[in-house]
Amino acid sequence: MSISQTVADSKRRFYNAYPRVIPGLYRRVVDELLVELHLLSCQQGFRADALFALGLTQVFDSFSTGFEPADRREQLFSALCAAADLSAEDLRQQAQQLRTSLAPHGEAEIRQWLQQKGDGAPDLLRSVLQEASRSDFHYSRHHAVGLIAVLQELAGGDDQDPEALRLRAREVGELIGLQQEKLEKDMGLYASNLEKMAQAVQMLEETVASERRRRERKLHPEVAQGELEPAAGAPADLEAGGESQESAPLT
Repeated sequence: MSISQTVADSKRRFYNAYPRVIPGLYRRVVDELLVELHLLSCQQGFRADALFALGLTQVFDSFSTGFEPADRREQLFSALCAAADLSAEDLRQQAQQLRTSLAPHGEAEIRQWLQQKGDGAPDLLRSVLQEASRSDFHYSRHHAVGLIAVLQELAGGDDQDPEALRLRAREVGELIGLQQEKLEKDMGLYASNLEKMAQAVQMLEETVASERRRRERKLHPEVAQGELEPAAGAPADLEAGGESQESAPLT
C-alpha cells in the first residue's frame, strides 16, 4: 500500500467493495479492523505471515458470529482485506495450510522444532520463525490470536482451562520470539472481548426472537388469546388458576 494513503482512503475502498449496511453490533468490529489493517499495511516491517493469517481469520470468524446474512460474511472479510491491499483468499489458504501442517504433530514436537530454530519443522512454521527473527519484524495482536488458535487445536478444541492455555502460549511465544508483554496483554484482551461479543450476540438473538413473537401475536391475536385460555373440558380448579389434586408431578 502507498504510504500516502490515508485511513479515509482505506475506508473508501472498503465501502466500494462492500456497499451494504452493516448491522450496528458488527460495525465497531469492522471499523476497528479497517483502521488496524490500514496501520499495519503502512509499517515497513509488517508481513502477513501464516501465524498472522491464522490469527486474523480467527478474529474475524469469532467476532462475526451471528452476522446476517451469513452468506455475505466472506464478502465482508474480502472487502476488509482488499482495503489494506491484502488477499483474503491467500490469508485463508495460509491459515489452513498452517493448521494442516501442524495437525499431525504434538505440542512437544513443535516446541522442539522451535528450540532448534525451525530445523525439521514444516515450511510454514519455519517461515514464521524466520519472520519473527527479523530485526524489523512488526508484531501484531493477530500473532497472539494465531498462537492461541494453534494450541487450542493441538489440544482438541476450545474447551480448555483459559489460564493454562495462556501459560502454554506464553512459553511457545517466547520460543518463537514474540514480545512477552504485548503477547500477554493481547491474549487477555482477546478473551475478554470475545466473551463480551458472545453476550452481545446472545442478547441480540433474544431481542430478535422476542420481537418476532410480538409481531406474530399482533398479526394473529386469536392464536395469542388461545394460548391464554384453558382448554375445553379442563378441571374447574385449573381454570381458576389452582392446582388439580390428580395432576402428575413435573419432576
